[in-house]
Amino acid sequence: MAVSRRIAVLSSLTASFIWGFTFLSIKVALGALPPMSLGLARFAVAGVLLATLLAARGRLPRLARRDAARMAASGLVGVTAYFFFENNGILRISASEASLVTATIPVFTLLAESALLRDRLTPRKGFGAALSVAGIGMIVAESFRLSREPAGYLFMLLAAFAWVGYGFLTQPLLGRYDRLEITFWQSAFGMAGFVPFALFETVAWDAFGWGVGLNVLFLGVFGSALATLFYVTGLNVLGPGIVNVHINLIPVVSVAASFVLLGERLSCLQLAGGAVVVCGVYLATGISTRRTSSG
Repeated sequence: MAVSRRIAVLSSLTASFIWGFTFLSIKVALGALPPMSLGLARFAVAGVLLATLLAARGRLPRLARRDAARMAASGLVGVTAYFFFENNGILRISASEASLVTATIPVFTLLAESALLRDRLTPRKGFGAALSVAGIGMIVAESFRLSREPAGYLFMLLAAFAWVGYGFLTQPLLGRYDRLEITFWQSAFGMAGFVPFALFETVAWDAFGWGVGLNVLFLGVFGSALATLFYVTGLNVLGPGIVNVHINLIPVVSVAASFVLLGERLSCLQLAGGAVVVCGVYLATGISTRRTSSG
């Protein structure tokens, strides 16, 4: 079914809004579940929902042999690797700080497009990219001053790299499979990738209560299944360059929600750094609104 540009934009923004709240849920769930066990539980829930939606449609998901490697790679990069880095990052720093790092994703996407798609990097784009990196430096510098775990920022930056890779791996599949099939297969491959790691983790069952369980359900149903479906819908119509700009909504939602629900506070320097990051992203990506070619 064809999707209008307006619906695609709405879908992409909705995905980012949901993902803004997932940082809080991850922070809570990590109190009982180690990073990869949380990923496994989250995508097990998502897998059940996606399988139910496929069954209701009455058609089994297709996967041609020629696309199996790319589909598996996109799932392992966009699910297993991404959440290995993100969960470990959120474990070490606050949900607010972790979400601010995701604002670098549009800049990394822009740089990847410039390198892989021969998209010329104009002086404005280059300055915006540098400004965004400087903003991250301000946030990290404050973390050092407060004696936080700086490794958390490294994990979040690696998560951003993984997400950019996921977008480029996914785009060639969009013309051959529908959104539900792509989300199902990527979730299945990604969930399988969690298993070897989760086997060596220890779950704190004494800390596993209703709060943790409800947050895992939220992560699985909304954060993984539905939000990814919305994101792929936007990606199909708009391309990675534009939908990744919408990811700037994530830190706005996370910082506000973390302040209200978790009592997290950011310093003035960290808030200023976040503003610098967003300004840099605007300068780097504000001109380019065309659909990105898949090459």
